[in-house]
Amino acid sequence: MTIEIVVYTIDAALKAQEGGADRIELCDNPAEGGTTPTLGMVDVIRKNLTIDIFVMLRPRGGDFYYSHNEFHVMKKDMYQLQKQSIDGFVFGILNPNGTIDKKRCRELIGFARPLKVTCHRAFDMTRDPFEALEDCIEIGFDRILTSGHRLTAFEGIDLIAELIKKANGRIAIMPGSGVNEKTVEAIVSKTGAEEIHFSATAFRESEMVYRNKKISAMGEEGKSEFLLRTADPERIRKMRHLAERATTVGL
Repeated sequence: MTIEIVVYTIDAALKAQEGGADRIELCDNPAEGGTTPTLGMVDVIRKNLTIDIFVMLRPRGGDFYYSHNEFHVMKKDMYQLQKQSIDGFVFGILNPNGTIDKKRCRELIGFARPLKVTCHRAFDMTRDPFEALEDCIEIGFDRILTSGHRLTAFEGIDLIAELIKKANGRIAIMPGSGVNEKTVEAIVSKTGAEEIHFSATAFRESEMVYRNKKISAMGEEGKSEFLLRTADPERIRKMRHLAERATTVGL
């Protein structure tokens, strides 16, 4: 069982490795669903991790149809990130009609080699998951991260199982989104997935002593700058145990 942890901070990356993750998906901006991290962050994390690092290649939040200039940014970012000794990229580009943009994705895959490439949850925004599956296989993606066209992987469990069966080993299908201690065994057992993606999110208290109580999260309602996002190594270890148990004994 391969465990991939999505992380947004240096601390979370270190905790993911401590917890026994096989790989991290490194992103910035969790509120946007993940965007390309800075070169500085990638460099520091690479120097402190021995596990695989896959980097998100996404120039902005929102949809997955990109302008010419945005696509140019993706290529420039890829070129710079390849110098950081990372292990793979995570990206996805769609056409306005909801199909995989095979031309531009194929171009990025060509630039990325020999590194591995994952099609992220842009896949879940396609018009037809089986059409998108074949397109991803045709252009050379190594895996697809998917919640089964639903909000969470548990809700999309039936489709994920169908995708894995249809893929028949031609591409890895990795369930992700809402995967936790309550859902991971059912997802792995029913789908037969050999890779799983989750965050094991935890928050730690800020070490700031002085705190201006008149301002909260710089005006962003419902958030606090004094709770810092990280990952929980114990949750990762527990999730691995549950996922591996599901592969051996079922439910």
